[in-house]
Amino acid sequence: MALTLFDTDEYRPPVWKSYLYQLQQEAPHPRRVTCANEVENRPKYYGREFHGMISREAADQLLSVAEGSYLIRESQRQPGTYTLALRWGVGGLNQDPYAGPCASRHVRLTRCATARLPKLTSLVRRATLKENEQIPKYEKVHNFKVHTFRGPHWCEYCANFMWGLIAQGVKCADCGLNVHKQCSKMVPNDCKPDLKHVKKVYSCDLTTLVKAHITKRPMVVDMCIREIESRGLNSEGLYRVSGFSDLIEDVKMAFDRDGEKADISVNMYEDINIITGALKLYFRDLPIPLITYDAYPKFIESAKIMDPDEQLETLHEALKLLPPAHCETLRYLMAHLKRVTLHEKENLMNAENLGIVFGPTLMRSPELDAMAALNDIRYQRLVVELLIKNEDILF
Repeated sequence: MALTLFDTDEYRPPVWKSYLYQLQQEAPHPRRVTCANEVENRPKYYGREFHGMISREAADQLLSVAEGSYLIRESQRQPGTYTLALRWGVGGLNQDPYAGPCASRHVRLTRCATARLPKLTSLVRRATLKENEQIPKYEKVHNFKVHTFRGPHWCEYCANFMWGLIAQGVKCADCGLNVHKQCSKMVPNDCKPDLKHVKKVYSCDLTTLVKAHITKRPMVVDMCIREIESRGLNSEGLYRVSGFSDLIEDVKMAFDRDGEKADISVNMYEDINIITGALKLYFRDLPIPLITYDAYPKFIESAKIMDPDEQLETLHEALKLLPPAHCETLRYLMAHLKRVTLHEKENLMNAENLGIVFGPTLMRSPELDAMAALNDIRYQRLVVELLIKNEDILF
């Protein structure tokens, strides 16, 4: 019996048109027009691109800087209604027949949907997108190591016999997948770590940990931050004051032993500095830092830029280089540290002070040269300070 498409594959109606791809390719690079003044009653879901209640003509004048410039304004006729204004269109598919060679477009925005314009950065998209609370499907490469199998063994990728007496193939240390060494180069990045293989919490790769425990972020980060925010935001010198090292080690062993069942409540550890110390130790112990070695140069580059707008754009590009689990954890941590700074009068910890504490904790130079790494410390501090101050528009 002949098989039809519906017998062999799930039917998916086409949703992408070829001309839309060409349209995206021709779209200009977005350039956010930053509002220099503090705008009263600015909606929390907009960043510095929001200019308040200004006229269409005033918006057009601000957008005259370059093609790709964009901003968000509030309508003067209908207060509470917001418009995305974008300077876009020099010929091609995106040309407006009624506009000049480079005209501005004004698109009405709502809180539940953004204007679907090509190549808009998340600085605009995040204005109306709510955080997805579902656990994301993080992609992870297998952690293959050469292995000697006892008795006959078959490759779980090609199903052929694994010949030899020793080192017949490789085994994933995280999920237990057994394959030929050559087959390991073709296996997709679909590692699903098993808790029987992942026996530690500290010193464990971040993506491996969240996939093994099926969580959005490492449970250490979630649990410590919840505990700190429930009873420690007003503690003087929060994160700067060190806790007793032996008790911090106890917290570490509790997480390694009990995972999310670890007890870090006030009944066990009255000093909140024990919990902050345990959280900082977790980030220091990561085999791959939260801000990864691959993304490190781009983050340092952003700290060296003097122009504020260009600095934020470079920082935004650097965030795209992080693995999804790392980026989500960094976002959650920066939102927490932003809340810490709101209690600066009590805890005496502003963004600069937190940058000094967390710079070397979240970032480690890939350079082996000690002098080069030492010179980067001031830029590490500045990167974290910028992430905290601009958390609402960067993530």
